[in-house]
Amino acid sequence: MAQHADGIDTWERRERIGLAFVPYATLTISTVLALLVDHGSAGRDLAMVGLTAAAHGWIAWMVTLHPRWRERARLAACYYLVLLGLLGSLVALNPMYGFAVLTGYVHAFLLPRAWRIPGVVATAALAALSQVGGVHGLHTTSVPVYLLVFAVNAMIAGTFCFFGWRGDEESQRRKAVIGELGEANARLEAMMRENAELHARLLAQARAAGVHDERQRMAGEIHDTVAQGLAGVVAQLQAARRAHERGGDGSRHLALAEEMARGSLTEARRSVHALRPRQLEDAALPAALAEIAARWSEAHRIAAEVRTTGAARPMHPEVEGTLLRTAQEALANVAKHAAASRVTVTLAYRDDQVALDVRDDGAGFAPDRPRGGDESGGYGLAAMHRRVARVAGTLAVESAPGAGTAVRASVPAIPAGDLAPGP
Repeated sequence: MAQHADGIDTWERRERIGLAFVPYATLTISTVLALLVDHGSAGRDLAMVGLTAAAHGWIAWMVTLHPRWRERARLAACYYLVLLGLLGSLVALNPMYGFAVLTGYVHAFLLPRAWRIPGVVATAALAALSQVGGVHGLHTTSVPVYLLVFAVNAMIAGTFCFFGWRGDEESQRRKAVIGELGEANARLEAMMRENAELHARLLAQARAAGVHDERQRMAGEIHDTVAQGLAGVVAQLQAARRAHERGGDGSRHLALAEEMARGSLTEARRSVHALRPRQLEDAALPAALAEIAARWSEAHRIAAEVRTTGAARPMHPEVEGTLLRTAQEALANVAKHAAASRVTVTLAYRDDQVALDVRDDGAGFAPDRPRGGDESGGYGLAAMHRRVARVAGTLAVESAPGAGTAVRASVPAIPAGDLAPGP
């Protein structure tokens, strides 16, 4: 496209040079030939020189010094009429000025489209007059001969001018198309810059979202493993101290505390590497829930029963990990807040969903008001909601003061091997 633009600019420069050079050159050459070939009177020679100077001045004033005037139709027509008058006067004085008539053909391009043909016809009439010997030649040449010479000039000049005008119009069209393409390219470049900026912003947002999601995941894992494990260790150490103060044996509590600490350390390491919970490595979800409930029951002296309904089948690791962590958090809340004597954990396999229900017979609470004394600062329920939502599941908590608490989680039944659901 740049090459085409350069070509058009070169053509326009040549056209301007032609418009500026041809009139002066033809007028000067015609004057020299007229003075050399035809030795007329001094008065006629002076008239020729004066009219030639006037033609030079008129062309310089209207075309060379004020090129913008060519774009004004009336000024262009006025210029052309005066130019034809000057050329006609020169041809009348000496037929050698027929060479200068070429300027009339060239400057016909300056006229509006509708006036170009009449301008060429008038110029052809002047050219024919010079070719038959000027005004004096009309007396010795018959009118049919002049008309024939005029017709030949008009036909030849009209043909060349027609193709010249077509080429000029085609050049203008190409120039317009190139201008439109330039504007389109400018818009495209602007759009590409905007797209690059948008892409950069999207990358930054995606990076920030990824960081935020990873922080949420790590926060949930720390709460579910390290925080709960440390809470259990503290509880067992306190029980060991109370047993020691009463003169009893606290070794069982110390052993449980050590076991809890080791298990929490292992789970913390697995969380850092985004591995599935240890309980699910070698056991199915129902068995893993039964193991967790049994250890929890032994540590807190609260009866826990695990039930499974429906046809148990392997689920996607993200789905099973979500249900396992939700059960751990629900049991931890029971131990901290419920003062319950019995807990029932129910795992239900359905066609399109897997549901987990953790129910206790404890003190209960008002779900619309936060419970006091929560060491996690109320993070537990919020963490469960976020964890379940990440696998497109739902979590519901039902409770009332003195009526126990039920935590129900329902997640899509995505078989093992399928793609994990998006957040």
